Amino acid sequence: MRIFFSVGEPSGDLHGANLIRALKKRHSHWQFVGYGGPKMAQAGCRLHADLTQLAVMWVAQVILNFHKFLRLLRQADQSFRTERPDLVVLIDYPGFNWWIARKAKAQGIPVLYYGTPQLWAWASWRVTKMRRFVDHVLCKLPFEEAWFRQRGCNATFVGHPYFDELRAQQLDAAFVEQQKSSSGPLVTLLPGSRTQEVRSNLPELLKAAKLVRTQVPTARFAIAAYKPQQQDQIADLVSASGLEVEVHVGRTAELIHTAKCCMACSGSVSLELLYHERPSVILYQVSRLGYFAQSIFRKVRYITLVNLLTAENPFGDGSAGIYDPLDPRDQHVLMPEYLTYKDRSTNLAWHVVHWLTDADDVAQLERRLADLKERVAQGGASETAADYISGLLETSEDADRSVTRSVATSGDAA
Repeated sequence: MRIFFSVGEPSGDLHGANLIRALKKRHSHWQFVGYGGPKMAQAGCRLHADLTQLAVMWVAQVILNFHKFLRLLRQADQSFRTERPDLVVLIDYPGFNWWIARKAKAQGIPVLYYGTPQLWAWASWRVTKMRRFVDHVLCKLPFEEAWFRQRGCNATFVGHPYFDELRAQQLDAAFVEQQKSSSGPLVTLLPGSRTQEVRSNLPELLKAAKLVRTQVPTARFAIAAYKPQQQDQIADLVSASGLEVEVHVGRTAELIHTAKCCMACSGSVSLELLYHERPSVILYQVSRLGYFAQSIFRKVRYITLVNLLTAENPFGDGSAGIYDPLDPRDQHVLMPEYLTYKDRSTNLAWHVVHWLTDADDVAQLERRLADLKERVAQGGASETAADYISGLLETSEDADRSVTRSVATSGDAA
């Protein structure tokens, strides 16, 4: 059996690698090829290209890289014709992956989406593409299965694969001890995995950190950089802020674990913050035009997965976009969030100062985070997805053998 992967995000590279390892435990002879990143390559996927290097945002960036995407699409189409895979697995990255799915379906190759794009949150009419080009939808969030099924998709909830990685994490004990022994409460800044996110969000996070320092002089700050290539960019922004901040690469888990609280860019990191039961405030800085555009297309009130998981109706009023502690609709929110084009550094700082100075409120919030973690962070998505794919392809393989035997028997009878 040969499975073709198309994965374009760093987080998808991680999930794809874990899925490949789970499949290899069951089928050591199966082959894995396609587009992914270094983690998938390490897990045993023969990469045609590292698509995670093209993890771009916004229309302008897509246009600038259009020729690269077109070349990769042609390469995939050629692979489908000459090295026909038994299944195409897509993970996130919907813009490019819709075209991969289209090419696969044109060749009669079944398509499975693992870790679906959040169609229920943004421009939900795109679900028609899921119906047309995807045969199997494996959902990460509990409420997604019903949403997709109601719209004619063959959907199954398997759990969020990020929790598999978090449960397998081994913290650097020496680094953790070093951080714990340092004086003053630690506030960790998480500016995002993409370079564009760092550029947009880190200046506001640093501005908020300076406000915190004026009210809590003992507070210290550390930035968790996602990759080494971001270090120079982060160093320049820190220098411009005039704030004393530690910068560490590859220490996200340790810096979250040892922090008193965090300020983070919106993304899957909110699940890691939940896993470590860490009080956090979420920022996602966009342009004024971007804010206007999302206000038209966004169909949910929250951009943070943790807040969606606690909402009575995840698809409720999506008009706000800004957390309001006085709004009855926001009383369930565990991570205050700010999707904005304005300066919200004062709001961010207020939450952090509150958490650094009100031990009783922090203890109550940590209990609520622990309760949610107990309900949703048990892991097992990679194994469940691997079982689903195994059953799917083994059934297909048995059917092919049955047809072969039938043809052979007919030939003997003749």
